[in-house]
Amino acid sequence: QVQLEESGGGLVHPGGSLKLSCVTSGSNFSFNTMAWYRQAPGKERELVATINSRGARNYADSVKGRFTISRLIPRNTVYLQMNSLKPEDTGVYYCNANGKRGNDYDYWGRGTQVTVSS
Repeated sequence: QVQLEESGGGLVHPGGSLKLSCVTSGSNFSFNTMAWYRQAPGKERELVATINSRGARNYADSVKGRFTISRLIPRNTVYLQMNSLKPEDTGVYYCNANGKRGNDYDYWGRGTQVTVSS
């Protein structure tokens, strides 16, 4: 059974930094795409950043220039370095892995809370 586990969330002041990590277990293949999503209170979950197996990255406009996604492919580990954090970055951050291996797959972690507040 594939499991994703996020860590690294917490409380930070505006302008501060955090680095989120997502480690996986139960998989014997490299995921096509890994991603970070977030959900703010009262809002829908939104895509923050993605990275595929070739290292190609995409970011939401709201985080470009401030967040960096990276991954260790053999271990299906993904990171999100978040700099210049703003109060609007507050939310639960979820790790996702998706792709196709025979059938489509789509795995989620349980999330880690990030709070940006003075």
